Amino acid sequence: MNGDLKLKLGGQEFASRLIVGTGKFSSVEVMLEAIKASGAELVTVALRRFNRERPSDDLMAPLARLGVTLIPNTSGARNAEEAIRAAMLGRELSGSSFVKVEIHPNPHHLMPDPIETYEASRVLAKEGFIVLPYMPADPVLAKRLEDAGCAAVMPLGSAIGTGHGLSTAEMVKLIIADSGIPVIVDAGIRSPSEAAAAMEMGCSAVLVNSAIAAAGIPAAMASAFAAAVNAGYSARQAGIMSRCDHAVATSPLTNFLS
Repeated sequence: MNGDLKLKLGGQEFASRLIVGTGKFSSVEVMLEAIKASGAELVTVALRRFNRERPSDDLMAPLARLGVTLIPNTSGARNAEEAIRAAMLGRELSGSSFVKVEIHPNPHHLMPDPIETYEASRVLAKEGFIVLPYMPADPVLAKRLEDAGCAAVMPLGSAIGTGHGLSTAEMVKLIIADSGIPVIVDAGIRSPSEAAAAMEMGCSAVLVNSAIAAAGIPAAMASAFAAAVNAGYSARQAGIMSRCDHAVATSPLTNFLS
């Protein structure tokens, strides 16, 4: 168990363990309100949102005013070559060395390609990026990515945007048990209780986008997720009681009539 109060990634420290995505919000204003309410210090942004030719579509300026650290992602890349090119451009435009490697060639299920993800992550780590690969919940791949120099691994909880929660929980636990770097659950989280469960399980952080953006009141949901992540992490630090197969009295059953 990591007893550090702050999340450490690539030599940097962050007080918040909630990472927020910027897609699917009804407007930039709603997105900014949600990020403020979340307290997130790390925010993922798709390359297409860096638009110098159309300032009204460009998120860089408003996010810079919030003081958050940007994590450009390679969403839309179909292979390692495209992801590497997107990462290089994202670093140039944002000035951030963080990159979320995201390669899902099949639009029907959006599952990350493990082979292309590994290859892109290996190259980008050597190029000095702080690499956060979005990956299947595969313990073997997670260790390979760690050995390749990734700053963290980001196994999916369930398919992107499905809201099916932590359907990969048992595999994520195996990844956590063997990992020497932070494990961040990404994708599929629907409710704050699931984010708390991920933290209790041993995750270092969670990334949430759709569950906040699609909420009736995104800012309120972002605040709820922030509280849940903190509660789950605090519970793990406090030491969650073990399970027992039989009932155990909470009060002594002997000598109380003497």
